[in-house]
Amino acid sequence: MGSRRLSFADALELLGVDPPRIAALDRALGGALNLATGGASGTVLGMVSGRGRIVGAGRDAVRGLGGRLGRAAARDERTDVLRAAHTVIVVVAWFEALEEAALPFSVDELELTRDEQTLIATSVSGGASHPNGHWQSLLTVEAPLPTPDIPPEDVPSLLFPYYLVMAETFDHFLDGLALTERIPAGQRAGIRASLIDMAQAAIARYERLYAQLAEQAPEFRLWTTGIEHRATRAQVRLALSGIDTLLARTARTLAPPVDVAAALARAHLADLGHPVLDATSAPEGFEVPALEDMYLDPDFRVAAPGRQGSPADEQWWEQVDVRQDLTHYLAGALTGPALTRAPLLVLGHPGAGKSVLTRVLAARLPAAGFLPVRVPLRDVRAEDELQDQIEQAIRAVTGESTTWPELVRAAGGATPVLLLDGFDELLQTTGVHHTDFLVRVARFQRRESAQGRSVLALVTSRTAVADRARHPEGMTALRLEPFRPEQIQRWLAIWNEANAASAHPLTWEAVDRHRELAEQPLLLTMLALHGATDTGLRGETGEPLAVTELYEELLSTFARREVTKTSPGTVPEHVLEERVEQELQRLSLVAFALLNRSRQWVSADELDGDLVALLGKRVSQDTGFRTPLDAAEVALGRFFFVQRAQSLRDGRVLATYEFLHATFGEYLTVRLTLRLLSDLLPARPSAFSLAESRIDDDLAYALLSYAPLSSRQMMRFAAESVRRMPSAERDRLASRLVEVLRVHGARTADPYPAYAPAAVRTAARHGLYGANLALMIVVLRGRTTAAGLFPEAPDPVAAWHRHCMLWRSSMDEEQWTDFALTFTPRRDWGEDGGRALTIALREGALRAPQPVDANWLFGYPRGHGGEVWQRSYWDELWHKAAVAGATPDAILRLALEPVLGTLGPALTTFVPVDGERATSLAHDLLELLLRDTTELTDDELVALYERAVRGLGRLYHGSHNFDGVVQALLTAHERDKDRLGGRVRAMLRNQLLGSVDRLS
Repeated sequence: MGSRRLSFADALELLGVDPPRIAALDRALGGALNLATGGASGTVLGMVSGRGRIVGAGRDAVRGLGGRLGRAAARDERTDVLRAAHTVIVVVAWFEALEEAALPFSVDELELTRDEQTLIATSVSGGASHPNGHWQSLLTVEAPLPTPDIPPEDVPSLLFPYYLVMAETFDHFLDGLALTERIPAGQRAGIRASLIDMAQAAIARYERLYAQLAEQAPEFRLWTTGIEHRATRAQVRLALSGIDTLLARTARTLAPPVDVAAALARAHLADLGHPVLDATSAPEGFEVPALEDMYLDPDFRVAAPGRQGSPADEQWWEQVDVRQDLTHYLAGALTGPALTRAPLLVLGHPGAGKSVLTRVLAARLPAAGFLPVRVPLRDVRAEDELQDQIEQAIRAVTGESTTWPELVRAAGGATPVLLLDGFDELLQTTGVHHTDFLVRVARFQRRESAQGRSVLALVTSRTAVADRARHPEGMTALRLEPFRPEQIQRWLAIWNEANAASAHPLTWEAVDRHRELAEQPLLLTMLALHGATDTGLRGETGEPLAVTELYEELLSTFARREVTKTSPGTVPEHVLEERVEQELQRLSLVAFALLNRSRQWVSADELDGDLVALLGKRVSQDTGFRTPLDAAEVALGRFFFVQRAQSLRDGRVLATYEFLHATFGEYLTVRLTLRLLSDLLPARPSAFSLAESRIDDDLAYALLSYAPLSSRQMMRFAAESVRRMPSAERDRLASRLVEVLRVHGARTADPYPAYAPAAVRTAARHGLYGANLALMIVVLRGRTTAAGLFPEAPDPVAAWHRHCMLWRSSMDEEQWTDFALTFTPRRDWGEDGGRALTIALREGALRAPQPVDANWLFGYPRGHGGEVWQRSYWDELWHKAAVAGATPDAILRLALEPVLGTLGPALTTFVPVDGERATSLAHDLLELLLRDTTELTDDELVALYERAVRGLGRLYHGSHNFDGVVQALLTAHERDKDRLGGRVRAMLRNQLLGSVDRLS
């Protein structure tokens, strides 16, 4: 039957009911089973009077479900039988509820005249979408089928509208009977009130029938028990253990695979015994456990992508509950019809275990019922059709060449399960050419279903690229979640047991400090391998490593191990250290390649271009950067914390690189930045001090002029790194960077013109470089002043403002937000009484900024009293904000439009008070209107009104804004007048030219 809808008649036939009996039932129901042309009254009356026949036929059909399943020759045939059984119980449940309903008449004894039938037909069709009404739809349209991604408690909510429509159609039928006076008028209202109860009764009967089906067919239990049995959720399950047992119950009658299908099954099973990671990555003497011993079922979220949000959006996933029953979920999904129509998209971050999941699933599926075919998309030709890619993968695993139809025939009736691993690699390496890949998979499934070879499909991909592909209708997405503490602890126990002879067991206390890494399975393995060293996750003092220390230790240790492997003979320690540093610097250039392109991956071609532009082709031992260019790809590929995605296209390997965790790249970016900037320090004072020596910051400018370094993690790494520097060195470096910040704008030529990771204007590059210099100065000093950043500027505060405008114009909104949130500015007065501005790194949660003091803005002394002053450019403020049009400014302008339009000049009318900050009249009016004045004492409230009245006195009475300001002040006064003394009232009267009416 494939994926087409099942009517009630189709379902009866699939369940083995004799065709003559179905035909007789159809005639008794007025042709309802086959959409006959009989009138609505005849159809409804026939179904009401024939409800017993419907129930009887349905019960007989599902009673023989077990035997019918036993005769199923293939997995897809079994699935069709299960769908048929479900369709039958949905219909039977309604008519059982109807049978037990208390009706005030005997439908079986009704003999309606032709006129009565016409009257009832008019009534029924008036509430139905076609002449035969919704009841006929009940018998011809398949009901919603439970799936393992829908909680059982939600199934009634899917069926209730379905049953409620039936109740409404029956209600119209009763209206017709009432019109013919077949129902006493006094009984009609009571029947109508019970219709909702009838729909709920049908759901209760459905649930009872569903439980009976689950006793005959384990699939029905698989579709729901993974969610119902919440007591098992907290368990940490190992390597999908039990899924083979669960699924074997559904495939006991199917023949085992032969020939190439059997070879494929053997290869998958053997994979379980292989180490979870390449054993050569482990230190000597350590054991890497096998896949079946080490893989833990991750938690997950599952949902169907819709129009609202995307599976690539973290916020979209936050609305979905976390589940801990992956084994049960997969067993249910693989036995239902949904995965024959569209693939299950399995998402996760790098290192989350997507590929390992496909390996374990391929090994665990029972060969008697399922034929798993794992296709690593990185190893097949990207331009080929899906069927060709499948056949390439089979040959790679078994050594045998076969065609897809031959493989399916050799499977002995088992359902093929395509495990297409690494869809994101196709997207990253080939661009837009495969955005329709998921749609093509679904199209392949439809073709196979039409040929009687239903295919289940599962596709893995990184979460971040899930929005770069079109999703076929009916697709479900599943996202793997990070390990929770119980899973990490279980993993550690397995690891330590396998390495019981080790003198350095890996403890939860040591790992918990670095939870952000330990939550990802592959990164947890990396921590374990590093923990196997003498120092492990603790420093020389025995204290747990700080975050930057851990990253340095991890990266240096793995770099040293790889360099040692590839170095012939004994290498002197200083040479070894130099080569390790070269490896880390090369990795740092990968990190900058990602940062400066504003993405998490870079192609091999792009990276090669960067290296040529920055390092040149000559090999020199003078600096760690001058390493052979052709060694770059080899060097990156051998670090397993760098993920190498690849695909084959036109016989050529296309590759991209990314870090398993974004923080590796962020740390390496900061690491190289500090080394480049430290190189700007002069080795010794210039012999000719009258001339200003040139600062060679060409490489620093090239790398630091495409993106800001202000992400939260980079700031964390930078702050921790500089804390380990001697204070004198920090001060010297900060002073040197101030010099660079002063002169960098005078650069006339691009020192590395071939290095262009992004299209950025020259002015914007100057802005970004200056922003990064200022950022690092603040990091080095902890806090600084505008005068400290711009010591030669006549007005350092104005210089800070001008530079901020340049920096902002050089960044997109997200970059500017990160950059601005890095700082906490404080405006104050210097020792000379002039304006001073302090800039510090922000610590802790975001708090409201320092209140504005108009005295500081306009250069008055702190606490200046004096006269009210006014500026005339309030309308220019409004206009300039509109011209710039930035979203944050526009949001503020939108909120303030009533203020600007009504209060106008009050924005630029400033009221000083001795010993306090100066505010504007608009500020004071809004404070009175919007603030809860009960929080103020009477004296504070009076003082606020007096300030507002003083400001009012500065406005021109003939201005069109004057009345708006007065009205705002009087509105507030009306609320607070009982707390205000006569002085405020007198001041108001004087300002309003004695108009007592306006105060009454």
